[in-house]
Amino acid sequence: MAPYNLLLLVLIASGAFLKADGQLSPKYYSSTCPKALSIVQKAVIAAIKKEARIGASLLRLHFHDCFVNGCDASVLLDDTGGFVGEKTAGPNNNSLRGFDVVDNIKAKLEKACPKVVSCADILALAARDSVVYLGGPTWKVGLGRRDSTTANRAAANTFIPAPTSSLSGLVKNFSVQGLSFRNMVALSGAHTIGLARCTTFRARIYSDSNIDSSFAKSLRRKCPVSGNDNNHARLDLQTSTHFDNLYYKNLLKKRGLLHSDQELFNGKSADFLVKKYAADTKLFFEDFAEAMVKMSTIKPLTGSKGQVRINCRKVN
Repeated sequence: MAPYNLLLLVLIASGAFLKADGQLSPKYYSSTCPKALSIVQKAVIAAIKKEARIGASLLRLHFHDCFVNGCDASVLLDDTGGFVGEKTAGPNNNSLRGFDVVDNIKAKLEKACPKVVSCADILALAARDSVVYLGGPTWKVGLGRRDSTTANRAAANTFIPAPTSSLSGLVKNFSVQGLSFRNMVALSGAHTIGLARCTTFRARIYSDSNIDSSFAKSLRRKCPVSGNDNNHARLDLQTSTHFDNLYYKNLLKKRGLLHSDQELFNGKSADFLVKKYAADTKLFFEDFAEAMVKMSTIKPLTGSKGQVRINCRKVN
């Protein structure tokens, strides 16, 4: 093993990432809810066995949570008569999935250890467990987040990268969160699993020039100029339920599904990283794991801040 790779593994294993927030620890629930991690893992695996696509949905929930006021489970709050949350924001409405899986996990945890495990930590663990079960890398998840008592719909509309984003737009969205250029390219590899709706890629297949013509033609059959908005296509043409590096290989062939995907390989500064990840699965996995650790520590609520919600959909 190369010295760099060995060092990276040692750093991750030792919990060196805790400097981002010294109060998060992989062992946070070791005494208060010792079975917490296994409860989450078993429930995630059962959900994926029932519907393979749900793994990508759970990973996406964690992304969309962390990019809005930090990893605080605000994305899970339902709208009420006097409260408008993030679920109905543009990037999330009729798009985010997996809320029922989170509810199921939370119910199991409440039975095992009431009022102990936060919804924000469930999202972080479920994202990791989904990636691992679908063949991707693992990483230590720092725990101890607490849940927000509010949400920010405007921030959800502003800070979650749109499928029409340019490379500069992506860089800006990620840098605002304290994530580097390399983190951004690696985290985009999450699109190696999951599906996207016709509305998210319609403009690309009819208007973009940096797209393989046969690829665009095949997609037009399921996504016409108008109508069929909820028809889906694979973000990774070949293996949408297996976590691998084919996402990057597709970009090299101008077969990125979203405009924002193909922006990573479009004669600009991200090209070299796309080529590296397309050629080296191990490097992609290492960088993805490192970036997930960093993303999952964006402005967590700890200590006496926030609360541990009993029901992830509403404030206690």
